[in-house]
Amino acid sequence: MTDYRELIAKDLLKIKAVFLRPDEPFTWASGIKSPIYCDNRLTLTAPEVRTHVEEGLAHTVKTCYPEAEVLMGTSTAGIAHAAITAHILGMPMGYVRGSNKDHGRQNRIEGKLDANQKVVVIEDLISTGGSVIEVVDALREAGAVVLGVASIFTYGMKKGLQRLAEADVKNVSLSDFDKIVEVAARDGYIKEDDVSRLIKFRNDPSDESWIKVAK
Repeated sequence: MTDYRELIAKDLLKIKAVFLRPDEPFTWASGIKSPIYCDNRLTLTAPEVRTHVEEGLAHTVKTCYPEAEVLMGTSTAGIAHAAITAHILGMPMGYVRGSNKDHGRQNRIEGKLDANQKVVVIEDLISTGGSVIEVVDALREAGAVVLGVASIFTYGMKKGLQRLAEADVKNVSLSDFDKIVEVAARDGYIKEDDVSRLIKFRNDPSDESWIKVAK
C-alpha cells in the first residue's frame, strides 16, 4: 500500500512546491515570518508528481469518503485537481468561486449540484482553514451534504485544526508539515537542528523566537 505522506512529501520537496528556508524566512502578507514557502500549483507542471497527487486524492476519496457523489474544487488552485481526480473516479465535478459572479446568473458554485448531494471538496493547501471553510459554508447553504475535504498538504497549525473542528469540517491531507520536515532533514534539504525550529513555527507562527539571528 502506498505511503502517500512520504511519497508526496518527497515529491513536493523535489519540485520545490514546498521550499524550506529557515535561515532566510519568507514574509507572509500578514507580516509573519515563515520558514516555508508552498506553491502546489507546481505539481500541475510536473507530470510524475501530478500523477502521484491525483492518484492519492482519488484514493483518499474512495477510502475516506466512499459515499461521495460529486467533487468540488476550490477556486482557483483546487479546480484542476478536482477535475483530474473526478476523471479518474468517473465522478461529476464543479468548483466554488471566491465570490459570486457579477454578471449572468451570478453563480458562486459552477457545475450541477443537487440538494442533498454528497460532496467532497478538493483543496491544494490548508493553513488556517479559513478559505476552505468558506467553500464548505457556500456548499452547505446550497443544500449539499459536505462529507469533508481532501487536500494535498496541510500545515497542521493549531488555529487551522481548531477552526475546522468548530466548523465540523473533516480534512484528510496527502501530506503535512511534520512529514515534510522529517523527510527534508533526512534527505539533506535542511539541517537536523532545524527540525525543532520548524516545529516551533508550526506550533505558533506568531512566535518568531525560532528565527536565528545571522552572525
